Amino acid sequence: MMLDITFYGVRGSTPCSGHHVARYGGNTSCVVVSVPGEPPIICDLGTGLRYFGADVGRRPDSGPFRATALVTHLHWDHVQGLPFFAPVLDPAAQLEVIGPIQDDRSLEDAMCEAISPPMFPIPLADLPGRITFRELGRTCLSVGSAIVSVFDVPHVGPTNGYRIDAGRASVAYMSDFQQPIVDNGEPPVPPGVLDAIRGVDVLIHDAQYDHDEFATKATWGHCTVTYAVDVARAAGAKRLVLFHHDPLHDDEWIDRAVAEAADRADGAVEVMAAREGLVLRSETVGGEP
Repeated sequence: MMLDITFYGVRGSTPCSGHHVARYGGNTSCVVVSVPGEPPIICDLGTGLRYFGADVGRRPDSGPFRATALVTHLHWDHVQGLPFFAPVLDPAAQLEVIGPIQDDRSLEDAMCEAISPPMFPIPLADLPGRITFRELGRTCLSVGSAIVSVFDVPHVGPTNGYRIDAGRASVAYMSDFQQPIVDNGEPPVPPGVLDAIRGVDVLIHDAQYDHDEFATKATWGHCTVTYAVDVARAAGAKRLVLFHHDPLHDDEWIDRAVAEAADRADGAVEVMAAREGLVLRSETVGGEP
């Protein structure tokens, strides 16, 4: 079975633009996983979602839009693309949004509060398409022919990670990850996370900071490039895709991070950086992009 992974938004925290980020891109988190002939699975609804919507609009008409969105958490950079997603302007469109269980309100209420006046001019409920919400903790579910595993990820606030298995291909998506803070030694990988992603073909993992940055932002909910490599190696992942690039990091910074990560991986894991427009496509998504 084929599995396609397309990157539409790869940046963390806030979108950015300019010649210095042109190669990797400046839109926030949005990755689309596709099994041919089935509705897409969208990982996060950041500003990259608008460009996926434009791609959908250019495709030959295949009937009303249908999709499932796997939202990791509700920080702005992971949801702010939704009201700009052109397919949901069609009354026949259907989008199911799956996200983490919230502490003090429903997922739907939280999303509607974020996308409503005075923060946004149009209430989310006024978008013509049918948008439904489902809160999930640790579980497994079927989305088309794919099996989606939902698991807890350490971050700031309720956060899910997702693993998608379709035939022989698998991808895990952990856009934001709070690296454990330790005084000495290597920070451990939470066992629940390790079990969920073990042996995955492609691991898309937060890699926002270097060591110096982490030293001053250790509680901000992210991790170092080094830690991302260590997670991938511990899990036996075949390919690591560095993700959620800091808006302050230019293309050259990311180039250096990939080289340093590859050195640390020492051949045990293939390392690359997410960039807008990148497509990974093969039966096991382990082949060349």
